[in-house]
Amino acid sequence: MLLSKPEILSPAGSYESLIAAVRSGADAVYIGAKQFNARRNAENFSNEQLKSAIEFCRIRGVKVYLTLNIMLKNSELKEALGVVEHAYKCGVDGIIIADLGLAKIVHSVFPNLSLHASTQMTVHSPAALYELKKLGICRVVAAREMNKEGLIELCTAAKQLNMEVEVFVHGALCMCVSGQCLLSSVIGGRSGNRGLCAGPCRLPFKVEGGTGYDLSLKDLSLYDYTKELCEMGVASFKIEGRMKRPEYIAAAVSAFRKSVDEGVRDYTLSNVLKNVFSRSGFTAGYYESLLGKEMFGVRTDEDVASSKDTYSYIHNLYRSQRQSVGISLSATVKTGEKIKIEVDDGINKVSVYGDIPQPAKTKELTKEDILFLLSKLGGTPYYAQNVNIMLDTGLFVPTSQINALRRQCTDELDLLRAKAPEIIKREYSFFAKQKNVKEKTKLYIRIADSSQIPENISDIDCIIAPMKIAHNIDIPQGIEAAVELPRWIDSEDAICNSLTKLKIKGFKKAYCSNISAINLAKKLGYEIIGGIGLNVCNDANAEILGEMGVGEVTLSAEISMKDAVNFKTSLNKGLFAYGRIPLMVLKNCPLKNGRGCKECDGVGYITDRLGVRFPIFCNESYSELFNSTYLYIGDKQQDISNFDYLILFFTDETVQQVIDVLSNYKKGIHLKTDYTRGSYYRMKL
Repeated sequence: MLLSKPEILSPAGSYESLIAAVRSGADAVYIGAKQFNARRNAENFSNEQLKSAIEFCRIRGVKVYLTLNIMLKNSELKEALGVVEHAYKCGVDGIIIADLGLAKIVHSVFPNLSLHASTQMTVHSPAALYELKKLGICRVVAAREMNKEGLIELCTAAKQLNMEVEVFVHGALCMCVSGQCLLSSVIGGRSGNRGLCAGPCRLPFKVEGGTGYDLSLKDLSLYDYTKELCEMGVASFKIEGRMKRPEYIAAAVSAFRKSVDEGVRDYTLSNVLKNVFSRSGFTAGYYESLLGKEMFGVRTDEDVASSKDTYSYIHNLYRSQRQSVGISLSATVKTGEKIKIEVDDGINKVSVYGDIPQPAKTKELTKEDILFLLSKLGGTPYYAQNVNIMLDTGLFVPTSQINALRRQCTDELDLLRAKAPEIIKREYSFFAKQKNVKEKTKLYIRIADSSQIPENISDIDCIIAPMKIAHNIDIPQGIEAAVELPRWIDSEDAICNSLTKLKIKGFKKAYCSNISAINLAKKLGYEIIGGIGLNVCNDANAEILGEMGVGEVTLSAEISMKDAVNFKTSLNKGLFAYGRIPLMVLKNCPLKNGRGCKECDGVGYITDRLGVRFPIFCNESYSELFNSTYLYIGDKQQDISNFDYLILFFTDETVQQVIDVLSNYKKGIHLKTDYTRGSYYRMKL
């Protein structure tokens, strides 16, 4: 038996999967409504089905968390809050949330409702916890790319703040860090951050020397590390798979249930896990800090065949009702009194009465008879923990009556357990603050190398430089300088040391694309520019970032221009206005599946099945995949004049190209090379 027993948290994309999860031993399930969740293509649950599902789980002592883990538009906040209220009235145990603005609103309206920070928030270092705690977040879902040491550090910090950490232990791995992927959105118009990912990373993408599927990772499994995860204080073992079949759910839940309860690895269940679904096996590469070729894999014909062969075995894992709720039963059979049967689950108590027992003519009723009849709880989620019997001698009661009274008791107990607790609701009205005065639209240039800085740059307002090159840049006189913090933070101490030195050098601003970066830069007195990695798509989100210390906010690259122009905030409002859009943040670089790091100069390309090349740039502890085409909106002067600043994001351009782009923006003319408008002018997202 393991010393600490975490929650086994199962996905349920359909009612059948929900039943499989509960019967296989899940402590909790996470499900989606028909709207606003990251698996909008799953079957999901209507309002009526949601109520039924929550009642089903409450009776069986299983918690239900509702996923509302997508980026939200202004027009959706009210409806999303309505979804939360309906779920809360049904008795939901918590909400898994990705949008900071919605989190603030939900906590203000329903202060007693548990909020969990989705993995879409990209929580991967302790600094983020301090900001999320203020929003009422009680649990964070750790980024899947964290290693063992990072998880230990996160769990330690969470414990000090009385927060919980949830960790993905089994299931599919996205190539990109969760919440930071724009690949499906940019190349196909189906946003993963909006719950509509088309999974393009599973299609052929090839790097030099690679396999041809160099954005496809094997599935994760931390089945062999259950004990370690328990010891570090992980509160919840999360299984991925709301798009998966019930058989997959049952196999995964059963395996981790037995491992947590008995502290052993079941080799039969381990093989079942591999057979029911894998991509050429599993990986624990992120957890073990063993990145590279061994983490890549695809779904083969052999994998598919193995799945079909194992289904019949798995069906037995969830064929029957699981008796997981212990109850106390008592029977009082006294001369001249009505028979009384009681059940008690520790919170709810039910008493029912039958007829007055008759004198026995032949065989009298015994305590053993009553014990046998009360313990017949098959077909219910209950088992008899304690049975107390008070029986006078010489009495007779028909077996059918005791059976009927027992069933009546458990039926009434079901109703009591299914009943949702009374909700606590406060009035709350959100009004976005609006700046009264807007100065001229400023131009910020983000560079990748000091050689990209033109000699005469008096016509720009700020230079943004990645931390790894910022130390080697001479800040031009009269120009503000901002340091771009890494989009993945491995060492908070190292970041703080660099920020301290850069502040002395003259850097006053910090461009931050994750919550941890905001916290660290704020503590050292930097003025903060919120980056596109924060996925800001509604007014409430911007205002919460303002409360965190952000003074300038760059809107999501997935927002429509109409929504961006109408965006209301008291902060300086900016837009990613030029450059290769960052499509993926990669902890396991695709180039490692080909030539590897030893022969790499930090720059490479990956090619899709149509021959389109996408550049990859290394940023020390992670790399980034960028769009093949530059975004450009310099000719849309009427639109871009609505923003306080524009970011021109340079990656592989020459200094002359930088000069040309700046000139085009000032003149408001078209770019001479091919370009894209991104998502700004698409009909809908």
